[in-house]
Amino acid sequence: MFDINWSVKFKNAGVTYRLETIAAIDIDESVDNLVDTATITLPESVMNRVLNIGERIGRGTEVVIQLGYDDGLITEFVGFVQNIVTNDSSLKILCEDALFLFRVGVKDIEMKPTTMAKIAQSLLSQINPGYKLVCDYDIAYEKFVIHQATGFDVLKKLAEETKANIYFNTDKKELHIHPPYLEKSGEVIYSMQVNVEKSSLEYKEAIDRKVEVIVESTNVKGKVESYTAGTTGGEKITLKVGSVSPQDLPKIANAELIRRSADMYEGSIDGWLIPFVKPTYSAKIKDEDYPEKDGTYYVVGVVTSVSEAGCKRTVKLGVKLSVK
Repeated sequence: MFDINWSVKFKNAGVTYRLETIAAIDIDESVDNLVDTATITLPESVMNRVLNIGERIGRGTEVVIQLGYDDGLITEFVGFVQNIVTNDSSLKILCEDALFLFRVGVKDIEMKPTTMAKIAQSLLSQINPGYKLVCDYDIAYEKFVIHQATGFDVLKKLAEETKANIYFNTDKKELHIHPPYLEKSGEVIYSMQVNVEKSSLEYKEAIDRKVEVIVESTNVKGKVESYTAGTTGGEKITLKVGSVSPQDLPKIANAELIRRSADMYEGSIDGWLIPFVKPTYSAKIKDEDYPEKDGTYYVVGVVTSVSEAGCKRTVKLGVKLSVK
């Protein structure tokens, strides 16, 4: 029998504080979201004494959350305190990953021609030069305008227009930009009969999901360029993007097509803290009852929860990467 263990440390003005009590920890991570979050719930008082944590930590304080069994602690979340709220006789410490740092204004600029990598590097240079750009999905723009925007606004626009997976590795101080479902940071194995507590998976085959994707871009001369991918007669999806170079429209169309029509699982599985898993992992699924569904799938999102009731990982799967 394993004992659930945890460690929550805050660093403020060079001083490190460690929490001695929690009611719950919830960590939500996904490649489909720009920001990963953590919520630390505390009792409002301990032994009839009110917890005045606001005297030691506040907005912008660094936080590191480790979870595990017995002495096997693993770092699950690194980020910053976004807010502290009181709710229903409890205190909630709301945390965000490094995107928190990028919710600040950047200078107005018109970049032409430019690329997604150059735009992202410009944000890093202005906001935090200590972060490194890791990008293998570069989309060219004939023109990109930033006006009265924050770094978050710019990254959100890039993600929406290009369908890239954009996320931070706060621990390594990296901003990642990749084509959807191609970046692989680890592997994990799940057996439906061994280490899966509950499953709500529904298998979807590409042959049953006909999709036609149309990407439209307006160039600097006002002319509309378009590219179509997928199956004519299927669900029609039209994406309107900025002044993206015509040669890169197929990249965006095919990226959206993968999201919409590849062989994949919809739904999630519930497990425990072991095995460790993160979004961008490859999950090998084994099912003795339905071996035809065995295969390796892309981990899209992970929600990890720890409380007095126990611990749980809810793992959201995506596209099928291989048969075995």
